[in-house]
Amino acid sequence: MTKLIPWRSLLFLPANNQKFIDKAHTREADGYILDLEDSIPMAHKEATRANLIAAAKVVAKKGADTLVRINASLRLAIRDLEAVVDPQICAIIIPKVSSAAHIQLIAQSIDEIEQEKQMPQGYTRLIAQIEHVDAMSKLDEIATSSPRLMAMTMGTEDLSLSIGMEPTTEALIGPCQQLIMACRRANITPMGFPASIADFSDPTQFQVAAELANKIGFSGAPCVHPMQVNILNQVFMPTEEQVKQANELIQSFQQQYEQGTGATNFANKMIDLPVVQRAENLLKRLNR
Repeated sequence: MTKLIPWRSLLFLPANNQKFIDKAHTREADGYILDLEDSIPMAHKEATRANLIAAAKVVAKKGADTLVRINASLRLAIRDLEAVVDPQICAIIIPKVSSAAHIQLIAQSIDEIEQEKQMPQGYTRLIAQIEHVDAMSKLDEIATSSPRLMAMTMGTEDLSLSIGMEPTTEALIGPCQQLIMACRRANITPMGFPASIADFSDPTQFQVAAELANKIGFSGAPCVHPMQVNILNQVFMPTEEQVKQANELIQSFQQQYEQGTGATNFANKMIDLPVVQRAENLLKRLNR
């Protein structure tokens, strides 16, 4: 199974927009999501599938990962999978996930396709996109549904519509925290932010949402505009000062722990194992 480093930023690209595909490698995202779902009209889906692997090679030419969002309809999803399960594609985003069985059905299909294409079993990873209130009560089942599942994210527009609320931070913070906790229990990655993904008109507002996402436990996020990429990359990467403090904190704790002290003082704060582990987790982000 491929070893993937969590992404700070994943930029959605319509998989049939050659102009966007050609420029993608200049956007500095950690990964690019070639979208076969909402951004592709029905009449164009077949031609887009046929060109997708060529597009994946273009967007990945500076080393970024390539993902694909398939269609929600099972009939279309199977056609998508047959076209896009390939060594060029490291992960597939499944939209409108409704249950663990939904993930398992897709995973079983990928098992067969990887075998037919003589790919390593388990190579293609999955990301579940939660977009309906009915799925919220099944987050733990979904999060543990398949070894292929590496992350969950939230379709904030569709989820908000199904709940009957506006996609504002105040409304979305609760659902986002539920998703994050389910991911942590299952040891998979939570991705997203508590705001509308469709609104890219205000970079300052987007940065506030991204910073909040980082604080509440998200590890990175998908986005729809190149302007958002740099913000996500900065927010989800520790600053030099944070790295310096984390290293000093860990060193101070280790020195005093060896002398028999389990809770110490550092920078006028009590430091014990949970605080040290938080600092260690911060330093792990440098290995992206």
